[in-house]
Amino acid sequence: MNQQKIACLTAYDYPTARLLEESGIDVILVGDSLGMVFLGHPDTTQVTLENIEYHLRAVRRATSRSILLADLPFGRADDIEDAVESSLRLQAAGADMIKVEGALIAQIKAIVAAGVPVMSHLGMLCQQILIEKKYTMKGKTPQDAARLLREAHALEEAGASALVLELVVPHLSAQMTRELTIPTIGIGSGPCCDGQILVFSDLVGLQPWFRPSFVKPKVDLATPLQAAVREYIREIKNEDI
Repeated sequence: MNQQKIACLTAYDYPTARLLEESGIDVILVGDSLGMVFLGHPDTTQVTLENIEYHLRAVRRATSRSILLADLPFGRADDIEDAVESSLRLQAAGADMIKVEGALIAQIKAIVAAGVPVMSHLGMLCQQILIEKKYTMKGKTPQDAARLLREAHALEEAGASALVLELVVPHLSAQMTRELTIPTIGIGSGPCCDGQILVFSDLVGLQPWFRPSFVKPKVDLATPLQAAVREYIREIKNEDI
């Protein structure tokens, strides 16, 4: 592939988004991962549309060049009408594109018809964690691989502009990338996708208590951050009053 690959990261606040855009990031995702890394929930299912809107507006103020992507949160794509209405709300809050988990063909068609670009999402679906109970690789059996491949082509035909592949076995993500005309964005799915996405705090080591197996942080920011805080505390406590 001769085209440059697409670099994507999450952001949920103004300063992080501004630093990412000034660094040249292609896509910024205001993801429902904010439930875990920003709000302290055990999973993404408690994130509301209002949560995404709030953080989306903050990130929008920091961005003008990067594509701004927003997750359609848990439950808001179950009904076609709600999916469209929620997508339009996120677009009004600043999103350039909406990300929708699962092979929801009718919803994708309706959202695109309403004028909102869609990035679809296959593989491990974090919004299904209450059903699946754990995060696992997808496409390991021939049956599962065939299903995912069918769904990927159906989503492209439904009008999706791009496709996230999360925890999809690398040989299958490579096949999807070859066969689809829309870009694939991988996370834990090997190097052959058209781009990659990571949660920002995973990239920079801000959450040492949780590290996905496929992530290798580029820096450890947690240690110097805590050292600075401890130094500040010592200075304050040792001040003469």
